[in-house]
Amino acid sequence: MTKLAEAPMAEIRRSAAKRRRTKKTSLVELRTSLPTRFGPLWRFIQRTPPLERIVNRVLINQGINVLPPRPYRLSTKLDFTTQDTLVDKTYNCRQLPPTDAVDPRTDPDPCAVVELFRRREFIPCEKSTVLFAYVAQWFTDGFLRSDRKNVDNDVRDIRRNESTHEVDLAQLYGLDDDETQALRDKRQPMLLAHQGEIGEELPPDLYDADGTRVAQFAGLRVVGTKKVKVDNAQLLAMGSDVSNTQIGYSMLNTLFLREHNRIARELAQANPGWHEDRIFYAARSVLTVLLIRVVIEEYINHIHPYHFRFRLDPRGFDKQPWMRPNWVAVEFNLLYRWHSLIPSELAVGSQTLPLEQTVFRTRDLLSTHGLAALVDSASRQPAGKVGLRNTPEMLLYRTDLPSIKAGRDVRLRGYNDYREACRFPRARTFEDISSDPETCDALRELYGDDVDEVEFYVGLFAEDSRPNSVLPPLIGRLVGLHAFSQLLTNPLFSREVYNEATFSRRGMQIIDETRSLGDVVRRNIPEGTRMPLVTLTRQDWKRV
Repeated sequence: MTKLAEAPMAEIRRSAAKRRRTKKTSLVELRTSLPTRFGPLWRFIQRTPPLERIVNRVLINQGINVLPPRPYRLSTKLDFTTQDTLVDKTYNCRQLPPTDAVDPRTDPDPCAVVELFRRREFIPCEKSTVLFAYVAQWFTDGFLRSDRKNVDNDVRDIRRNESTHEVDLAQLYGLDDDETQALRDKRQPMLLAHQGEIGEELPPDLYDADGTRVAQFAGLRVVGTKKVKVDNAQLLAMGSDVSNTQIGYSMLNTLFLREHNRIARELAQANPGWHEDRIFYAARSVLTVLLIRVVIEEYINHIHPYHFRFRLDPRGFDKQPWMRPNWVAVEFNLLYRWHSLIPSELAVGSQTLPLEQTVFRTRDLLSTHGLAALVDSASRQPAGKVGLRNTPEMLLYRTDLPSIKAGRDVRLRGYNDYREACRFPRARTFEDISSDPETCDALRELYGDDVDEVEFYVGLFAEDSRPNSVLPPLIGRLVGLHAFSQLLTNPLFSREVYNEATFSRRGMQIIDETRSLGDVVRRNIPEGTRMPLVTLTRQDWKRV
């Protein structure tokens, strides 16, 4: 074929490929929009268990299969694929190849970009409570663990991951076996170490009354104390190095510590021949699955705009192409920076405190108000809206600025490339990203006239919110992809593991009895305490 003939043929092939992509994108959009309509139909489906199971499986597969499944061929270790990059999980993987530029981009100035995120006036989320914000931070810290051994010296390595990449409650049990053993009760090793009576337990103190670190907890890290004046008497011994930094985090760690100890006592009673080690690890396994159920059936159902409510049902997924061992993507790590959820002032039990006054006051706030009151106040306060111009001053330079720099350090591709990969049409103008004129003008001023210059991290939060959803569209689609594949590929759900031999009969019953965070709270507050409100969704929220 002559070169003259080849040119039109190449153009024909490109046009055909574009039509196929457009058709595929349209089908994805149709499948995504259907669960947001026809409410009575979806409610009928959920009243028919066999049909519900099928639809549950189809919708989960649809959400995960937006992008090719793991293992992704690239990691943040090198720009090309090697045996090492396919097995070294101390690095994050990456969904799209890095930009062709050898050096990270330096413009626009990241200090100018971060001003897009600065809160001028608190913008409330129409759907979420502060309890949702607390759960989001606490839950993801177990596996979205950028290397932060030197975080006090402002050294963060977004390429690296300290976790197992699994949902394993590392925020409660520690990152490795040494930390886990330190956190076990020395008198009753089936329990987590604690202080206080049953039903009122708190994590143990990290320091003695004389200010000396308790020897049992000598190996536990606490980050952030070099830049903030901290009273060591406020610090409790917990699994994550950030457990003490904020009251919502320590509140949830306290709740799940109590639930572990409650489960362990029940398993010991139901299985009198079991050794304390077996009881401890079975309780951890039960609690992990119980958490995953709460995340799928309450947390994810709160986030998405669908009428259909997802269920935890691991059956039928074992032969799916996405059923691969977990490996956190650097994009997933960055898209979960929902700092705008946090109000500038927080309802903490009977008090309203500036955000700064909820930091490193763990023991005081837990003891003064009690778990029930803390959960109740968080459930009654609206969270912030996820998006630009809503990050509190305290977090702006501690969180959003490092996130902007991190995206550049690993040379992430632009926002539009991720839209296209997730089967959204590419934005051709800034108005395709946001309907807000001020946002469009600010993006244009920073990135010139080329919408392709908008960075991944910025574009995620610049988008308009989706009706009835907590998140903008691209974040929502990526969260759906990662959340379900992160949760359902947990090895505890494999056929040979998900049974009474692992959890015991009573353990399986506890999992089946738990449908919400409220179930966990109600089991772990002192007798006679007024039942708190426990909700991720605002009481005044109505579907539009």
